Amino acid sequence: MRKEVLIRYRFTYLFLFFGMFCFSQNVIIKGKADLAYAGKIIQLESIGDYITNTMVEENKDTIHVDGYFELHMNTSFSKPVFLFIGNVKAQLYVEPDYVYGITIPLAEAAEHYKNDVERMVKPGIVGTDSTELNNLIFDYEDLYNRFFLKDNGAFISRALVFKLADSLQLQCQNRFKHIKNSYFKNFVDYSVASINASVSRGENYLANAYVKGKPILYKHYEYMQFFNAFFKGYLLNISAHQKGQTVYHIINVKQSYKMLNDLVQSDWLLKNDTLRELVLLNNLWEFYFNPEFSNGGVEAIVDQMASKTKIKEHQQIIRAMQVYFNKMQVGAMAPDFSARTADGKMGSLGSYKGKWVYLNFFSSNNVESLKEMPKIAELKKKYGFKVTFISVCLDDSLSTYINYIKQNKKFDWPIWYNDDKSLTKTAKQQYFVAGDEAYFLIQPSGHLAQSPALSPSGGIEYRFNIIFKMKKKEFKTGIR
Repeated sequence: MRKEVLIRYRFTYLFLFFGMFCFSQNVIIKGKADLAYAGKIIQLESIGDYITNTMVEENKDTIHVDGYFELHMNTSFSKPVFLFIGNVKAQLYVEPDYVYGITIPLAEAAEHYKNDVERMVKPGIVGTDSTELNNLIFDYEDLYNRFFLKDNGAFISRALVFKLADSLQLQCQNRFKHIKNSYFKNFVDYSVASINASVSRGENYLANAYVKGKPILYKHYEYMQFFNAFFKGYLLNISAHQKGQTVYHIINVKQSYKMLNDLVQSDWLLKNDTLRELVLLNNLWEFYFNPEFSNGGVEAIVDQMASKTKIKEHQQIIRAMQVYFNKMQVGAMAPDFSARTADGKMGSLGSYKGKWVYLNFFSSNNVESLKEMPKIAELKKKYGFKVTFISVCLDDSLSTYINYIKQNKKFDWPIWYNDDKSLTKTAKQQYFVAGDEAYFLIQPSGHLAQSPALSPSGGIEYRFNIIFKMKKKEFKTGIR
């Protein structure tokens, strides 16, 4: 976002009554950095999923000579985001439909660090009340420090850590009993869970207190931090206590998802299919970086899971894993493909090189992906002169695709069929689509600009507005 198109506002200590811009994004961060950062780029990033921990760039700006900057993003749920100025890093929690005023202090003197080491700074939150998520987390951190950071540097025994963790949990329950913020409540529970896990309080205790019968919080950072720590190496422990095939043999030689699933499904904690599948993904990602396991074996099993899982969150994680495996990161060339057009001919993605392309995959059997199609129609009305929209139908049957086209003649952009009778790899195979829904944004040069991209309901419009610098609409803040 260029400085000359930004209208900058001075904010007072209370950060009240300033204007802001909005497209479809629902989070705006207005900040003032130490003047030492003037002229530098500040990047806003988030984590795409909490298994691969793939970082996603949300927005960036150049810090003005007076230290001011402005960053926009879209999210439908609360989550941590990270601001980078070179190797200086600050963490902030954002919630939907919120405007933040922050300050970024100067990091400690650079001579105390190697040039490539991240230097954490704590942002200041301006003009929010005590029930705002970041301020609640600051309060929790103060409580934590009182319990666990001893002025005399005294050693805290393992048994004492257990007692302190229980006392911290109890005090948090009393102190925050009137707080309704569900993200924060889970933040406290799973921050305490991580304390217990860090000192190996016991598998049965941790599993019964925090895992068994509990909902899987895919989008909650602290929950997934605990989850990843608790289940680290879990398959190896199961394999060590069973006779027959080892997990090494199944992955490196057999390369069989069915055999791996059969090996672990009798475990007392993994009776639930969804939990078991997520634990398998967690461990397979870990094994990919373990020299004792074959990368090809891990990739083969993940590919098999991609064709079987019906869980949307798992499809997204698999997609991120396959992107990493197959080097389909942002900046890589978008794979070319051919697909059947509505009139029975063959269309080619390569014929659209030189144009921005928003590519989506859908199925007439997938309700969620169908809901996005009318939204694509609205986007085409607004951005059709800038972006080419291409949809690929992943139906198993050509007849259902043809019926869909007949029933939706108002959709006037290329909607192709993923013909699996082609001698070459299909569009779905080329883009490693897990399930029936995926989105990609491709630059005129043919390189991937977002991989995967935001969906229409997920906020791709705000990315279009940033790229094409569409006219912005002003509205007043103060209402969530």
